[in-house]
Amino acid sequence: MSNKPSIFYGETDSPIGPLTIVSTPKGVCKLEFGNVEESMPNIQAWTRKHFLKSRIVRDEEQVAPVINELDEYFQGERFSFDLPLILRGTPFQRQVWETLKEIPHGETRSYKQVAQQMKAGKAVRAVGNANNKNPLPILIPCHRVIGSNGSLVGYGGGVDKKQYLLEIERTHTKIS
Repeated sequence: MSNKPSIFYGETDSPIGPLTIVSTPKGVCKLEFGNVEESMPNIQAWTRKHFLKSRIVRDEEQVAPVINELDEYFQGERFSFDLPLILRGTPFQRQVWETLKEIPHGETRSYKQVAQQMKAGKAVRAVGNANNKNPLPILIPCHRVIGSNGSLVGYGGGVDKKQYLLEIERTHTKIS
C-alpha cells in the first residue's frame, strides 16, 4: 500500500455530455468536460502540478456528492452548490473564481463587470485568463461571464455548452 495521498475521480453523464470529476477527501478540485479516457491526460498533468505525488484512484463513491448536486442542477432543482471546493491557483485567479460564485443563477456579467466588481477595472484580460483557467466549470459559474456586447465568447467546454447552461438557468430560475 502506498503512503501517497489519494485523489479520487469518477465520471457522470449529463445533458452536455460526460463529465469527469476529481476530488480529495476534503472537497472537489477539478471538473473536466469529457469522459475519463479523454480527460485523464489533463487530470494527470493538473494533479502533478497541484498535488505533487498523489495517487489518482477511480472511486465513484468519493465523487457521488458532486454527481448528486450536478444532477439536481441539470434538473432545475439546485441553484447553487454546497460542496466544499479545493481551489488551486494564484491569489488573483482564486479572487476571480470567488467573484464568479457571486453571479446569481440565471444572470450574466461581462468580463469588465467582473473586473470592476473586484476593484480591478483595468484587469479585464487577466479576468478572462483566470476565467479560462477555472478548474471547476459549472460549480464555479464561469459560463455566466459574457462579452461586453452580450456575445457568448469562449468557453472551455465549447460555446454550445455555455449556451445550454445559460438556457437551463434562465428556464429554471428560482422565483423569490
